[in-house]
Amino acid sequence: MKKRTWIILIGIVVAAGILIWYIKFRDNGTMIVLKTDYPSTGTLSSSVTATGTIQPVDTVAVGTQVSGTIKNVYADFNSTVKKGQLLAQLDKSLLESQVQQITANLQQAKANAVYQKSNFERQTKLYNAGAISKADYENALYQYSSSNDNVNAILAQLSSAKRNLSFADIYSPIDGTVLSRSVSEGQTVAASFSTPTLFSIAKDLTKMQVQASVDEADIGNVVKGQRVIFTVDAFPDDSFEGTVQEVRLKPTTSANVVNYTTIINAPNDKMKLKPGMTANITIYTKEVPNVMTIPARALQFQPDSILRKYYHIEEDEPAGNGRMQQNGKFKNMPHPAPGNDSITQAETTATVWLKKDSNIVAKKITTGMNDETEVQVLSGLTLNDEIITGYQQIAKKEANKTNGASPFMPKRPGGNNKKNNPPPPGG
Repeated sequence: MKKRTWIILIGIVVAAGILIWYIKFRDNGTMIVLKTDYPSTGTLSSSVTATGTIQPVDTVAVGTQVSGTIKNVYADFNSTVKKGQLLAQLDKSLLESQVQQITANLQQAKANAVYQKSNFERQTKLYNAGAISKADYENALYQYSSSNDNVNAILAQLSSAKRNLSFADIYSPIDGTVLSRSVSEGQTVAASFSTPTLFSIAKDLTKMQVQASVDEADIGNVVKGQRVIFTVDAFPDDSFEGTVQEVRLKPTTSANVVNYTTIINAPNDKMKLKPGMTANITIYTKEVPNVMTIPARALQFQPDSILRKYYHIEEDEPAGNGRMQQNGKFKNMPHPAPGNDSITQAETTATVWLKKDSNIVAKKITTGMNDETEVQVLSGLTLNDEIITGYQQIAKKEANKTNGASPFMPKRPGGNNKKNNPPPPGG
């Protein structure tokens, strides 16, 4: 009796295990889910990305032409100054002493000139009377001429000394804002070999520029006047606009990478941009507004043998995967060179596949610009055409968990939003 009970219990356990396996682990089979999209209307653009540094449009370095000790400083960082405003003064004591010394020399030279003139006139009368030799007469003339030349030389020295004295007052050459101050009161500056910079003044901080480095692979598409959008780390949620002003021809090389300096005008009316900020730049090299576009992957889709088991394929003529037609002949699609972000193509005929109930239908279209993400459609489609971009095989039990809806994309609520199709009948 006990043996029979054990046999019954074992049978119940085995049956329960088989039932659990059948419910949980049996193969429910697979089904096909098409990935589709609808044409949309928008702006198609090609762009170039780069980084750069924000700088004032015009910056002046204010220095000194004479050496000395800084006596007074009248401007500081961020000070707003006007043209001709006194910024700093050097100690004038030595310069004033030089002026006084040269002035005294000048007075002495003038007195000597007066004496030499009188002597020359006296020697002239004696020479005319035959009382002195010609050598004495010429010596008197030489002394008189030398005295006059000496007066002119000392006058030039005095003018230079007074000019150097005036350089002891440092004035602002422009209206602007002081970006940096490199000296303090009591500091000695030496202008023997080069002019030391005392202040750096930006002319107008409401007009900034971005000095960007554009890679040589992209610079061919960048021209003056193109629209630019850039961001800075200080304001990650703000987008700033500008235009390309200049592409400088002198290249710079860093780690075997050749870059070209591109100057971008950047209005700064709100004064958010500050000198030295790093800008992340997007230069729009080409923009085509208000055009119909489809995903570029739709041109690469081609029905295979798996889809033919579930759908009826309708095609007028064979079309290979990733092939386009030009002038009535198929050819391979051109692929851009690595690093080329600006891709434009002439009008080209391509084949896309439309989902119509349980049928997949080939459709010839004419395309234009292609940025490798979106493709411009010139003719052949409407906004209501359902374009196939790919498909995926999933297990039926996964589909049942979503109550028959696609587990990959949300349903299309209307308009031109992406969606996936339900499985074909009998799938």
